[in-house]
Amino acid sequence: MAESLLLPLVRDVAGKAADALVETVTRMYGLDDDRQTLERHLLAVECKLANAEEMSEKNPYVKSWMKELKSVAYQADDVLDDFQYEALHRQSRIGKSTTRKALSYITRHSPLLFRFEMSRKLKNVLKKINKLVEEMNKFGLENSVHREKRQHPCRQTHSKLDDCTKIFGRDDDKTVVVKQLLDQQDQQKVKVLPIFGMGGLGKTTLAKMVYNDQEVQKNFQLKMWHCVSDNFDATALLKSIIELAVNKRCDIPDTIELLRKQLEEIIGQKRFLLVLDDVWNEEKRMWEDELKPLLCSVGGPGSVIVVTCRSKQVASIMCTVKPHELVFLSEEDSWELFLNKAFSNGVNDQPELVAIGRRIVNKCGGLPLALKTMGGLLSSKQKVQEWKAIEESNIGDNDGGNFFQGL
Repeated sequence: MAESLLLPLVRDVAGKAADALVETVTRMYGLDDDRQTLERHLLAVECKLANAEEMSEKNPYVKSWMKELKSVAYQADDVLDDFQYEALHRQSRIGKSTTRKALSYITRHSPLLFRFEMSRKLKNVLKKINKLVEEMNKFGLENSVHREKRQHPCRQTHSKLDDCTKIFGRDDDKTVVVKQLLDQQDQQKVKVLPIFGMGGLGKTTLAKMVYNDQEVQKNFQLKMWHCVSDNFDATALLKSIIELAVNKRCDIPDTIELLRKQLEEIIGQKRFLLVLDDVWNEEKRMWEDELKPLLCSVGGPGSVIVVTCRSKQVASIMCTVKPHELVFLSEEDSWELFLNKAFSNGVNDQPELVAIGRRIVNKCGGLPLALKTMGGLLSSKQKVQEWKAIEESNIGDNDGGNFFQGL
């Protein structure tokens, strides 16, 4: 039935509510308490939704409740999209219009008006979903969505590269980082190499390129990839690394000393490469006093920990060798990336579209995320007026184009 699609919808919207870019913008505009409330409500619904779907087959009231939930979930998704577009505008200086629905508020955009409008929209959604949660709690539903305990439903990354996806402008970065890894082969102590830069530059992609390099694969006996995000807890991190090293679940109690001994036993003197992707922790004490003594006291000569992070402060706290800063793509690489996304259907024989595309690329400022987003949006549009509408939606750089610098 159609309602069976509701669980993944609610899960996706809850994930979007927890997105780091959305969180940053809502915090900036003083709306983060409402965002957190929305996230909690969505997670509460997600936990009981599968049971609600079963009940709805016999209970018309629950079925009606689910239809209303679907409508509210889409409304919440629209509101969160607006925050993401605001983030994209601030990050790439291209204007926040990447879909037609965002165009409606560009002409009246200012930080004050944006905050007022988004506060109204967010509170309206919260009022509706709060009523739905209150009704849901009367149904006597069971928690039928079993998930690992987590601090934050944050993004998860993996080490696999898509062989069909062409990566533009990062070959030189890969060469430099691979050389840094291989140059550590005689070093007795574990080295920590951060890759840092603003969101959307492709830090995770570069880490994947390095991780899957043939020379790197040959020179490390043990390779592990862990996405950190907000969960910088030592116990959870050690447990995950142990599981990655042995390729099975770790059933040891969550006792840090037991986990430390297990880590030492498993890794021993093996030369390892550990990628800690998407690190946000800026508390020096947590790294220096808790994790560094554990992670940097195991492994054989030449072992390296690669860290990806947005913050230069994180990089400076964790590094033992010079961090690698990822910068914007060159004009040529930017055009090649945009071309690959926007003209994949072969419309690049229209000179006017190419000219408009060049101007849009210039507005993206060499940010891969913006180039891929705009290119993907325009790939489905073949009319000149559609491309012009996107180009003309730019509202300028007057409200914080450098907002994400240093995050």
